[in-house]
Amino acid sequence: MTAERAVAGFVARVLSAVPPASGAVVMGTGIVSIGLSIDGQETLSRVLLVLAAAVWAVLGLLLAGRVLLDRTRARREAGVPGALTGVAGTCVLGARVSLLGWHHEAAALLALAVCVWVVLVPHILRSWTTPTVGVSFMLAVSTESLAVLAAVIGTRDRVRWLALASYVVLAAGVAAYAFVFARFDLRQLLVGGGDHWVAGGALAIATLACGRAAQAAQSFDTLHGLAAAFAHASLVLWIAAALWLPALIAGELVSRRLNYDLRRWSTVFPFGMYAACSFVVGDVERIGGLVDFARVWVWVAFAVWLAAVTGLLRHTASLWREHVLRAATVRTR
Repeated sequence: MTAERAVAGFVARVLSAVPPASGAVVMGTGIVSIGLSIDGQETLSRVLLVLAAAVWAVLGLLLAGRVLLDRTRARREAGVPGALTGVAGTCVLGARVSLLGWHHEAAALLALAVCVWVVLVPHILRSWTTPTVGVSFMLAVSTESLAVLAAVIGTRDRVRWLALASYVVLAAGVAAYAFVFARFDLRQLLVGGGDHWVAGGALAIATLACGRAAQAAQSFDTLHGLAAAFAHASLVLWIAAALWLPALIAGELVSRRLNYDLRRWSTVFPFGMYAACSFVVGDVERIGGLVDFARVWVWVAFAVWLAAVTGLLRHTASLWREHVLRAATVRTR
């Protein structure tokens, strides 16, 4: 076996093993990039943006390949909540590029995310199972991610109907959270593989959506009266999201899940989202303490991101060694 064929075989094996929830890598990397950008760490933020965009493109090509070559698998994977990580990852990427002034790109990503959300959600609801686990909260996260990006674009481009649409989607996301939470198995705090953190992250992105809704209301005279209500609601949601942290951290201390798991990228996302939403709520409610918290927490999120990247690289190296050993065994037979 030549080196080229060995590499090609390894790449094919890795890509075939990529699960539906792989969009969490884009979500986690993108939201930490956003937090770093808000904190003024633009160079580091752009490095993470490039990585997030590269992973997003690879996953997009993989999805297209599966739809064309393995429709049975593609249809099956479209029915699991983890598939919605693609929607949220696309919206997070759109929110990040909007900070660069890439207005058309952000709008195109929003349109793409809406189309994918509309296609996936009916399949997922038809296949819904209870009790729910952490990844089930992607129903709420993906919906709130649409609200965030719609509010950002509506505010920036002064598109009133888009701002109003973000309010409706925000409410739908909160309703989706209540739907999932009512069926959530709290034992996941001890036995979950990392995606249980989305229980808190889903409230954090609802907080961010509410804060962005307040900013959108402030930019339109006809909506200005809603700004204070959304700002106060964002603070209430921030408190509710923060209440998850002691339980989530305690679960980690008790269970000590130190082995790498792809679901750990669903831990990275909430860490980054807690920082991002704190920056925004601190701004709209003029609470300096929240901004100070965000400036510290964004580096905690970056450290968690580094740990996930290290685990991913080690896992990939392990797969490569296993692939080489298997190829060598085949040659000697």
